[in-house]
Amino acid sequence: MNSPPPGAGPDPAAPGPDPDSVGTPVGRRLVLTMLGLGAAGLVAAPVLQRTLESGLGAVADKDPTGLTGLLPNGGGFRYYSVAASVPSKSAADYRLTVGGLVDRPATYTLDALKALPQTRMVRDVQCVTGWRVPETPFEGVRLSALLDAAGVRPGAKAIRFTCFDGTYSESLTLAQARRADVLVALRMQDRPVSHSHGGPVRLYVAPMYFYKSAKWLSGITVTDSVRPGYWEELGYDVDAWVGRSNGRDDAPTT
Repeated sequence: MNSPPPGAGPDPAAPGPDPDSVGTPVGRRLVLTMLGLGAAGLVAAPVLQRTLESGLGAVADKDPTGLTGLLPNGGGFRYYSVAASVPSKSAADYRLTVGGLVDRPATYTLDALKALPQTRMVRDVQCVTGWRVPETPFEGVRLSALLDAAGVRPGAKAIRFTCFDGTYSESLTLAQARRADVLVALRMQDRPVSHSHGGPVRLYVAPMYFYKSAKWLSGITVTDSVRPGYWEELGYDVDAWVGRSNGRDDAPTT
């Protein structure tokens, strides 16, 4: 059959539109379906992210090669552990000791730390390897409060941090440790610090590269000199100010 000439009206013999295939209802169904999927995605996204974080953390915890640290997750963090495996600590068996050059050594349970005044801050997290997670909330006890409670003795110059992974360590000068933006953190991203993120308690040193924020914190020892930590022994800077150390020029996190 030949096509109608240009300008001709509709062919009266041509079939009319199928009422069940009119464009508007189909479009409405499609839009509603897309909106439903979008809403479901918004609801599921936090759950999926937490599942991904937990899964990657569990794998990294048993990965002595460190290769899982190259994998990003939905939160932007990488998982690093320098130990072959790290035991989990519950609220019942967690302990944090404060000792060394102090008048009043102390041992804190998780509940005891929670009972102390809490400080919340939101800062970018910057790793010395390059990745950055913006506007990450941390909440916990100011390290200076624990030092004041212990009574730092004259002659003290630094703090050494040890961790219940049995391997990692870190350090700060006494002046650095007394900064208001250095926390013994109990919460991260507005929920308790997970095991994969170094919980139940970790150090958080806001203005320094993230390797200074020791995970799985178990010991705070006041010393007469700075003792380089795990990564410093391998060449990282002891004073790890973001953008002013380790040969990097990242924007400050404070």
